[in-house]
Amino acid sequence: MKKVILSLLTILLLSGLAKAQTATTEKKMVDLSSRPADHLMIQIGADNWIGGPDSVKTSGTGRHFNMYFMLDKPFKTNNKFSLAYGVGFGTNNQYIDKGTYVDVAQIANTIRFKKLDSLSNRFDKQKVATVYLQVPAEIRYYSNPANPAKSWKLAAGLKVGLLFKGYTKMKDFQTFNGTSLYGKTYVQKMSNKRFFTSNDITLTARAGYGMLSLAVGYSVTPVIRDGYGPSFNRLSVGLSISGL
Repeated sequence: MKKVILSLLTILLLSGLAKAQTATTEKKMVDLSSRPADHLMIQIGADNWIGGPDSVKTSGTGRHFNMYFMLDKPFKTNNKFSLAYGVGFGTNNQYIDKGTYVDVAQIANTIRFKKLDSLSNRFDKQKVATVYLQVPAEIRYYSNPANPAKSWKLAAGLKVGLLFKGYTKMKDFQTFNGTSLYGKTYVQKMSNKRFFTSNDITLTARAGYGMLSLAVGYSVTPVIRDGYGPSFNRLSVGLSISGL
């Protein structure tokens, strides 16, 4: 008899917990019929190489421009949270100190950041650029899931990228004393992917309100391929513009 009573009490207790959980879940759910399931996300901001040796001398702050087509899938148990994923591209541009020459056209398997002596001719401006095809994914939180335009937002995730293009772009070749040799509009561009990491993984986080949020990204994979040159990573900070 005690076993029967204990079994009945257990069933009643579990039934009560299930009803309480269902009621809690129902309170968390809101009508999302007017919320779009897909959207465009654009990111712009600043880049910096971090963790590199003294031979890697940058100039000022780099920049990035990213664009993704995203799908947003709210959680069934609590639609303040959602899983978002998509596809797009990310560009990164890092400016190099004019006293350093980055040679991506060489035959050797190690990229050189060559320090120029005081009497060497040099380019007035120089940058290293990469373009990645990327698949971003993130977990999102909305304070007001029914109206993202009036909602605080948090997101954390990652981007997995495949290198599409890697190159250097240099402008205005000058003598050591700053005299332009071919005119200020002269541009030299050298493209070579083999020195750059072909498969990039970047950790991401965002926080903001409405369509704007502050976005941060850190590449856990190095900018230069392992064994092909100095090792350093990329840190990005900027704005994200997104309907969701």
